[in-house]
Amino acid sequence: MKLTTKGRYAVTAMMDLAIQSSDSPVALEEISGRQDISQSYLEQLFALLRRAGLVEGIRGPHGGYQLARDVNEISIAEVISAVDENIDLTCGNGSACSGDADPCLTHGLWSTLSDQIYSFLHGIKLGELIKSPEVLKISQRKEIGRVADIPVHSQ
Repeated sequence: MKLTTKGRYAVTAMMDLAIQSSDSPVALEEISGRQDISQSYLEQLFALLRRAGLVEGIRGPHGGYQLARDVNEISIAEVISAVDENIDLTCGNGSACSGDADPCLTHGLWSTLSDQIYSFLHGIKLGELIKSPEVLKISQRKEIGRVADIPVHSQ
């Protein structure tokens, strides 16, 4: 299984949103700057995340996105699935094995592995990830870096 950019960016953006949002929405422009992800790509991802009920869009001058559910209720598997990523490792992708009528010798192995990966990712919640010391350290470094990038105008 190879998680594509779409899945990795969706998880990264949701983590950023979970870290940054308190009660106010977070603009995609802010997430884009902190995580170095194209804003137009984030717009596509957040349309899918909104459709899946993971985020809510807030309109207006101070608008942006916020989590639609508690941070401890959103699993990484849900985020990946919301953006149409496939966690399935079975061998049916274009090969002779469809897994239905006449599976190959290793079909059960790959199917079991897919189930294990899904269970693992379903058991990890955004709230757990954003409390990790490593994530907090990286988050603080990126936020400090963004503040340092803001030009200071002398009067």
